Amino acid sequence: MNSMSDERTLLNTFHEIASHPRRQMDQYLSRGLKIVGCQAPYAPEEIVHAMGMVPMGLWGADMALSEAKRYFPTFICSIMQSMVELGIRGAYDGMSCILMPSLCDAMQATVENWKYAVPSIPIVYADYPQNRFGKAGHDYLRATHERQIARLTELTGATCTDEALRQSIEIYKEHAETMKAFSELAGKCGMKPSDRSAVFKSAWFMLKQEHTALVRELMAVMKPCGEKKIGVMTTGILADQPGLLQIMDKLNMTVLCDDVAHESRQSFFCYPKAETPLDTLADKFCTMKHCSLIYDPQKTRISLILEEARAHGAKGIIFIQTKFCDPEEFDYVFLKRACENAGIPLIMIEVDRQMTNYDQAGTALQTFCEMIQ
Repeated sequence: MNSMSDERTLLNTFHEIASHPRRQMDQYLSRGLKIVGCQAPYAPEEIVHAMGMVPMGLWGADMALSEAKRYFPTFICSIMQSMVELGIRGAYDGMSCILMPSLCDAMQATVENWKYAVPSIPIVYADYPQNRFGKAGHDYLRATHERQIARLTELTGATCTDEALRQSIEIYKEHAETMKAFSELAGKCGMKPSDRSAVFKSAWFMLKQEHTALVRELMAVMKPCGEKKIGVMTTGILADQPGLLQIMDKLNMTVLCDDVAHESRQSFFCYPKAETPLDTLADKFCTMKHCSLIYDPQKTRISLILEEARAHGAKGIIFIQTKFCDPEEFDYVFLKRACENAGIPLIMIEVDRQMTNYDQAGTALQTFCEMIQ
């Protein structure tokens, strides 16, 4: 088998996992492992991992909504709505519980709705401090993690030791570094956006050490695509919509780098050295920046996007706006102004978990490509 067929076989594996997370979940359950749903993007997966359970990311799904509409107004994030819809329909049956941080108004509203809509799966809520830069923020978050551990132990019987958490943090650090390297290589090789997305998306449904090994196997056989591509940068909360990715594939685009919460934004953080691994985990969130969901008065995300786009030679930036995501909408104004001043082409494409027709997006992206080639 040649390297190209090896690459395609591995990419098909990533696509399979990304497209059918329930199958992956059932495999873990068959191995006797417990599953904890982790509401993305910043639930403390490391704690779940250290307790010997499988953290599985919750991002909802592209689907028609019916039951969830009884609990939400129409003008709220479809990620939250589709997550509750999946819960009502039984897609998460088998999970021991779910973890949800309080990062936006939609998440806060979802907590109480979940209790009534999906009473069979307990929810472990965590109120994260937005004013997190001082000692008080760190101490509050550490106490929050301690409460999460206690509740997880109560619900599952699993325990968390310092040594186990330390090992899990190392596994997550290794995965973050691997994904950084993969992103760089994917851009250089001109990988199709749909393939790149599948590699990132599958990470949410796998144990991180297993995903790291699979990504490294893929990187070992990746080769340049051999054709000219239009290199762009993407930014937003989500960029996994099949309809949108197919359009980007057809337009011969390749993603050179991204600032997407579902993708590379997961590797922008660090794990500062601290007295205990729990302190390290608290400091991880307290030092995070570059995200619309986290208080950052200097809006460092905007300068980071421009720096990354320049450094990777992106022809333009695609802002993928999740409909009704207010934090992202606020940031778009700052980014648009910064791109205009820097002379970097920018386009905003609005997406929704209920969206089925991408014709308008396709026309806009085709025009954008003609402008930046």
